[in-house]
Amino acid sequence: MSYKDLEIWTLMNIVDVSVILGFFALGITFIRRYLRSLEKHLTLRVSIEVWKVFWDIIIDLFLAITVVFGFMVLNPDIFADTKIAVPFMPAATVLFAIALVLRLFYGGHKIENKNFSLSLWFLIIGNIFNWFGYTFIMEAASSEYLDKHPSAFWQFLKNLRSNVNLELAQITFWIFGTLLFIVFVWAIIAALSQLKKKNNEEE
Repeated sequence: MSYKDLEIWTLMNIVDVSVILGFFALGITFIRRYLRSLEKHLTLRVSIEVWKVFWDIIIDLFLAITVVFGFMVLNPDIFADTKIAVPFMPAATVLFAIALVLRLFYGGHKIENKNFSLSLWFLIIGNIFNWFGYTFIMEAASSEYLDKHPSAFWQFLKNLRSNVNLELAQITFWIFGTLLFIVFVWAIIAALSQLKKKNNEEE
């Protein structure tokens, strides 16, 4: 196996892991009310607080890893070497990043907060994009199948792979790369604003 083959294999595994973690984050978010119902079985106040924080940290961690992995593969060279589903998977990365910002800086951890529902919708749509991109584009019907059963539908979807459609890959990079940068700037501003507010309260 050459260095290039190893690099591509590593990148594809990173993409696969990010897809799985996105679904994990969504699944845990869906069952937050169930997890909250289990709090009544915990007797110590400390254990209840740890229980609450633990699941929020897990969701945020999964989302953060997913966003970082998505950012890693969002560049023209990797697009040309690997079969990323464009524009679906880069769009999912942006949606996950927005959901993470809402959770971290705008009360998205609290079920009662409207931003919890908003971040959940970003998670849902992002996972739908990832599911569609992974299942119908990255892992579309094989060439062996299409040789025996020609299909314009499957052929069209296979043409949405970044290493097949370089022009679409470039457009996707500029659009969603820019959007992801904007979300990062938004996150920095929100973090600084939150820190400033906390310092003012302490004074």
